[in-house]
Amino acid sequence: MSTENYDPCYPDQPVVDQYLPVWARQPAFGPKPAFIWADDDRRAGGGGGSPSYAAVTYSELNAAAQWMALGLLETVRRGDTVLLLAAPGLRLVKLIFACQRAGLVAVPMSPPDPSKLGASAAHRRLLRAVAQTRPAAAVADAGYIGAVMECPVAELKRLRWVPAGHLESRRAPGDAATAAAASGGPGYYGGCAAGETYLIQYTSGATGAPRPVVVTAGAAAHNVRAARKAYGLHPGSVVASWLPQHHDCGLMFLLLTVVAGATCVLASPAAFVRRPRLWLELVAEFRATCTPVPSFALPLVLRRGRRPGRGARPLDLGTLRNLILVNEPIYESSVVEFVEEFGRAGLDAAAISPSYGLAENCTFVSTAWRGTEAKLPSGRWLSLPSYKKLLPSARLPPLLASSPREEPEIDIAIVDGQTGEPVEDGVEGEIWVSSPSNASGYLGQLSASREVFGARLPGRAAGARFVRTGDCGVVRGAERYLYVLGRSADAIAIATGDGRRRVHAHYVETAAFGSSPGSLRGGCVAAFATPLTSASSVVVVAELQKGRSNNVHPSSICDSIRRAVWEQEGVKVGHVVLAEIGAVPKTTSGKLRRGSAREMLAGELIPKVFEALYDEDDKGGGNEVEVRGTSWAPGEAGSGEVAAGMVVMASGSASSQRLRLQSSL
Repeated sequence: MSTENYDPCYPDQPVVDQYLPVWARQPAFGPKPAFIWADDDRRAGGGGGSPSYAAVTYSELNAAAQWMALGLLETVRRGDTVLLLAAPGLRLVKLIFACQRAGLVAVPMSPPDPSKLGASAAHRRLLRAVAQTRPAAAVADAGYIGAVMECPVAELKRLRWVPAGHLESRRAPGDAATAAAASGGPGYYGGCAAGETYLIQYTSGATGAPRPVVVTAGAAAHNVRAARKAYGLHPGSVVASWLPQHHDCGLMFLLLTVVAGATCVLASPAAFVRRPRLWLELVAEFRATCTPVPSFALPLVLRRGRRPGRGARPLDLGTLRNLILVNEPIYESSVVEFVEEFGRAGLDAAAISPSYGLAENCTFVSTAWRGTEAKLPSGRWLSLPSYKKLLPSARLPPLLASSPREEPEIDIAIVDGQTGEPVEDGVEGEIWVSSPSNASGYLGQLSASREVFGARLPGRAAGARFVRTGDCGVVRGAERYLYVLGRSADAIAIATGDGRRRVHAHYVETAAFGSSPGSLRGGCVAAFATPLTSASSVVVVAELQKGRSNNVHPSSICDSIRRAVWEQEGVKVGHVVLAEIGAVPKTTSGKLRRGSAREMLAGELIPKVFEALYDEDDKGGGNEVEVRGTSWAPGEAGSGEVAAGMVVMASGSASSQRLRLQSSL
C-alpha cells in the first residue's frame, strides 16, 4: 500500500512535528482548531449540563511546541529521555510535540493516583519505567509533583521534576531566530530526525510485563501516513477520541490528526467509563467523521448509553465515515447490534472499520474497511464476512499469478510459528508484519528484540525483517480478509479423545458472560487453564455486578456459566470463581491480563465472593460439584435456599462453610 501524500499542495514531511509549521503558515489553517478538549466534569451528572471546551489552533500548537521545547532544553539536553506524566488534555498534546521539536525521547505514561504511590500496580509500572528508561527529567502537573515529594519512594523523589504548567506559560524570547521558528519560519528545524528515537511506547502488558518499544520519528511518521491513506483522512476530517493519549491508538491519533491537517475532539477515558454516551454526544455535536474505539466500547454503550440524559439533544451520527474498531477480537454480533440500535440515529453500517495494530509496528497495521460496504435494511452490511463469529481486521493484497504483484509497504504474512514458514490462505498461524513502521526493538532487551523484530521469510524482499506479533490469525476468501483470532499466549490447550485442540480464551469468556449478563460485569470475565483443573477443562473467573439482582443464587450463576460454555464451545469448565468488582486484572487500555489472573488465583489473591469446583465427566452433566461460599450470605439470595434439585451436605464452621452439592448440570 502506497502512503504517498494524495494532496500535492502539502508535501509530506519526514517527521510528524514538521507538519505543524506547514499548516501554521497557511492562512486558512493558522486559526483552525487542531485539538479541542471536552471538559467531562460538567457532563458527568447527565446530558443536560452545559459543556465546557478548550481549543488549541494549529498556529498556537506550533508556537507552543517551540516555546515548550526551549523550556525543556533549559533542563535537559537534546537526545535525553523525558518521562511525561501530565494528565490527559491539551497540555499533554503540546508536550508530546514539544519533545519531538526539542529532539528528546518522550516516554508518555498515565500518571498513577498520587494518593496510592507506593502501593498500586500502576505505581509499580511507573517504577519499572523509571528503571528501564532512565529519564533525565519527568514532566507533570505541579500538584502531582508535590504529592510525589511527600511520598516515601526515593526512586521518584530523585528524579528531576519539571512543572508542565511552567513550560506551557512560557512566551517566546525576542530573538529573530526563535521568533521565526515559533511562527513556523522556513529553513529551521532542530527536532528529531527521521532516524532518531522519538518515543518509548509501552506494550499493553496483556500477556506479561509491559515492554518498552523504541520508535523512531520516521517510523511514527510512516505509520500515521499509512493510516491517513487507509481511512481517507484529510483537512476536512473531524476526529472524536476518548482513548488514552499516552499510549497506542490514542497517541497515534494525535499524530494522525496533525499529518492529515484535521481537527480532533478529545475527552478522557475516565469520562467515557463514567458516562459512555458522552462519546456519541461528542460525535454528534462536532459532526465527527472518524472515531476510534476498542471493540468492547460497543456493548458497553449498548448496556449503559442507549438512553439520553434529561434535556439531551437527539443524536445525529450521520457524519461518521469511519467508526474504527481496535482491540481485537471483534465480534460480529456486538457490531450488528450496535449498528441496528444507532442506525436510527443515522449511523451508516458502511462506516464500520475493523482494524488491526500493535505497539511493535507503532500502532496501525491495516484495516478491513475500504469505503465500499453497502448495508441491508436489517442493518447488516454485504461485504464484510465473518469467521468463527468474528469480523475481519484487515484485507491483504490479492494473489494474482497472471499479473505482477506490487510489493506492499506493509507486508502481512501468516506463518507457522514452529517452522517459520508461511502457510496457505485458510490455515491458522501467527501474524507477522514487515514495514517501515516497524519499531526498532525493546529498550534494553536484546534477546527479546532479536526474537520478535528479526524474523525473516523466504521469498520476501531482500533484507526484509518481520515483527512476530504473537497474534493468531487466518486469511480467508477471494478478497483475502485477515481475521485476528486472539493472542497465541492466551490460547488454551484442551485435551480431547483424539489429541488436543486449541481454544482461544475469549470464546469461553463470551459464552460465560452471555449466560448471566444481568449478574456479571461485561469485559470482566477471564478464562484460563490451571493445575487445579484437568487437562480437559478450564477455569472461569468472573466479576459480579454491583447492585445485581439478589434473586439469583451464585451457584446458579456458576451452573449457567458451565452449561453455556459447554453448549456453545464444547469446553468443560472445572472451576468457577465469582469475584468482587476490580478483581480481574486488566491493562491500562482495558485488555484482560489472563496470566496475571492465573497467578493471582494460585496465590489466593483474587477477592472471591463464591466459587465452585466441578468433577469431570465426558459431557459436563450429572456430575458432583464442590462449592465454597467464601463471603456469600445465603440471605442475600432473597430466599435463603439452595437451588431446587440439589442434595446438600455441609460440614465445618459457618465462617468456612464447605458444601457438597449434587448438581443437576
